[in-house]
Amino acid sequence: MARRHVASTPSRLTRLDKATGQRIPVRAELDGALHFQGTGETAWGTKWVLMAVRSNDVHGRVIVDVDWVPAPGAEAATAIDSVAALAPLCPGAQGVIYDTAFRGVHHQRLMRDMGLLSVNKVTAAKAGDKAARRDEGQRVPKSTFVEQRSITRTDGTTTTVDLFACDGALGTVTLSDTGEQCFEALSRIRTHRNADKNGKFRWYNDYRLPDTVGGGTITVRLHGTDDDTRRRFNRTENIRPIPASDPDFVGLYRRRNDAESINRALDDTLWLRRAHTIGHARQHLNLITFALGVNSLAIHRHQTPIPQAA
Repeated sequence: MARRHVASTPSRLTRLDKATGQRIPVRAELDGALHFQGTGETAWGTKWVLMAVRSNDVHGRVIVDVDWVPAPGAEAATAIDSVAALAPLCPGAQGVIYDTAFRGVHHQRLMRDMGLLSVNKVTAAKAGDKAARRDEGQRVPKSTFVEQRSITRTDGTTTTVDLFACDGALGTVTLSDTGEQCFEALSRIRTHRNADKNGKFRWYNDYRLPDTVGGGTITVRLHGTDDDTRRRFNRTENIRPIPASDPDFVGLYRRRNDAESINRALDDTLWLRRAHTIGHARQHLNLITFALGVNSLAIHRHQTPIPQAA
């Protein structure tokens, strides 16, 4: 996999001693940048993406890629490039679990181009206050109109149903007696994928319709198309194959906790959470040796073969 490099100029590596007129080398992290964390906090330094798979066993984790994020805001793009490089080497992979750094364009590439299920939450329209508050409901979920569908009832009559998305879930909106809009999520029956001859994939969800519109099922497309682009609708940004409200989401998304534990294990190897070396090339070597240690433990404990991508 190609790695990005930053050229360093000599003037940035030295400082002028005004007393002697000599240029003195200085220690500086030239590859560092101001990155934003998921909590909104800023951190100065180098940022990395680690990709891992694991079994259900303790110490069953295997790190399959380590990649440097070369610029602020490039984490998601770097992670997607890593997945794209790994996908041909992992034919049994079914999906990717990541945080909300992934947006619609990244989910579209995962599902449409790679055929991988994206298990992820939707970013809020308005984030809640991180501080403890007595009143809840600070977070405002993202919601939007999706499409209008014509439904044929069991008695042969037809009706029109407006479909909306709220916090990644698909559903309908009704008005209460006070005129307030009430969102009711549809129950997901199954998620299925079809392969095209051009190597891309089409994703759909089957939903159960409420009795108020005649019951039955409806199939809704999950990937974006040219029609969505023309009407400026980002389908993969607003709809999730398995939203956070789905009963299956909790069991799948808890795998992300395991990914966070990788970061904690790595932090525990750093003195005062500072890198052992300066420069992304040296730090890359440090992270590769860390990954080899983690993978060696998995092999020793469970005789887990190292994937070709490691």
